[in-house]
Amino acid sequence: MGRNGHSLIAVAWRVLRLAPIAFLAVFFVYPVLTIFGISLAPEGQLDLSGFARLVTSDYYVNTLLFTIWQAAISTILTLGLALPSAYVFSRFQFRGKALFLSLATLPFVLPTIVVAAAFSALIGPRGYVNAFLVTTFGLDAPPIQLERTLLLILIVHVFYNYAVALRIITTYWMNQNPRIEQAARVLGAHGWRLWWYVHLPLLRPAITAAGVLVFIFCFTSFGVVLLLGGPRYATLEVEIFRQARDLFNLPVAAALSIVQIGLMFAMMWVYTRLQRRISSEIVAAEASAQRPKTQRDRITITVTLAFMAVMLFTPLVALALVSVTLGFDGISFQHYQQLGSNPRGSVLFVPPLSAVGNSVAFAASSTALSIILGVVSSYLLLRNNRWSRLLDAAFMLPLATSAVTLGFGFIVALDQPPLNLRQSALLIPVAHTLVAMPFVIRSILPALRAIPENLREAASVLGASPWRRWRWVELPLISRALLVGATYAFVISLGEFGASLFIARPDTPTLPIAIFRLLGQPGGSSYGQALALSTILLLVSAVAFILIERLRTPGARGEF
Repeated sequence: MGRNGHSLIAVAWRVLRLAPIAFLAVFFVYPVLTIFGISLAPEGQLDLSGFARLVTSDYYVNTLLFTIWQAAISTILTLGLALPSAYVFSRFQFRGKALFLSLATLPFVLPTIVVAAAFSALIGPRGYVNAFLVTTFGLDAPPIQLERTLLLILIVHVFYNYAVALRIITTYWMNQNPRIEQAARVLGAHGWRLWWYVHLPLLRPAITAAGVLVFIFCFTSFGVVLLLGGPRYATLEVEIFRQARDLFNLPVAAALSIVQIGLMFAMMWVYTRLQRRISSEIVAAEASAQRPKTQRDRITITVTLAFMAVMLFTPLVALALVSVTLGFDGISFQHYQQLGSNPRGSVLFVPPLSAVGNSVAFAASSTALSIILGVVSSYLLLRNNRWSRLLDAAFMLPLATSAVTLGFGFIVALDQPPLNLRQSALLIPVAHTLVAMPFVIRSILPALRAIPENLREAASVLGASPWRRWRWVELPLISRALLVGATYAFVISLGEFGASLFIARPDTPTLPIAIFRLLGQPGGSSYGQALALSTILLLVSAVAFILIERLRTPGARGEF
């Protein structure tokens, strides 16, 4: 390739590396700044009345305190349950370990609608557990009454985020030198002293990083609180939704969004710094894992897996069973067969099965866009300097920003020229890409960092141009990470609910929106179809995560 060709490639790369920044600026920063404008200057002049109402109203102060409190309790419970399991997965090698770890991540990407249906099928008033207890003990009423309670919110938060903490802590722990523990035992550290003085100090970076990320997800939790908590429990997320959509009080909704974005940016900046430290210390995954040697080891593994199965998988199994037994004496797939029908003959009715096609099309578009932007973003983050650290936090910020805030921002910012996309079907892939891109970056970046710099230098010395070096040296080394990122993006797009609820057109519903509509309709048939769609989404996600675990680059599991 001649000098002109090299110059064109250099210019193309300079332009391309601006694409993620431009995308973030147009579809994230611009809507957020529009929210700022509505809050700070609703009539074109500076007006802080929205913030004044937040500070002077006990209701909003209590809402913020409750949001922080429930997120903190959920984080403590999640870490407390994940830490013993992380010990088992980091210290022992056993059959089915990788499969179990991958399926444990499945709840994290399921939409809230599916999870609500799953827990209703398991422990709801007509769920399997209550039905068993009523039949067995001859009770007059279901003994387990968790609907619209704080306890149910905390349980589902643990259900969602358990795998996040498990994976981060496990990856870090399995790469610690086992001789440290052996030396501590020789010096007399056993039981709680070994945990308190050895394990916990060593794991502090991973525990802190996992805690920060879980806190972010619980702080910005929307569907869990809205659907399972009810009107008694309002977090910032729910209050933003209520003020913007129900009351159309945009200044207060925007002020709440600004408070949340500021808090989450600070938390995400802390997390990315911790994640960089963790990733730099991961050298060889599963280096210290060993086969169980004693009966006590085997019992520990069995109890841990049984606990995980009950906590994570029984609601999902109950969901699948109810989808084929609801309203029938035995097993029937009638609810699945009705997904393509229009029983009422309505002109405006969209068959639920059409939502599957819509979601697949949106997910494919989001995946392609996420991969392109994610690869370029990962190269921008390779340099370890102040700007790359700031950019890292900025790229992760959409993940920490509520779907409600994103949807609200799109509505108020993208409904007039030059970005009049309010009625465009392109808005859904854009929103899904904002949420999926951080996962793509977190999949690709560790693989890029693992490439030795002397390998790139050797390729250049042998005459390879930057393009050929990337095509024939770097791309093969990161190809598995690319596939992992693509799978993450596809599954996340399929299950995204909050932002889609704001911006989806009535004639192009996604899978989660179709489930939401069916659950809101009367009759057992609609409920059965909702369960059938939920099960389809569940099975697709399960297959995707098995694929992710098989493709994942060894040693790259720490960046979740």
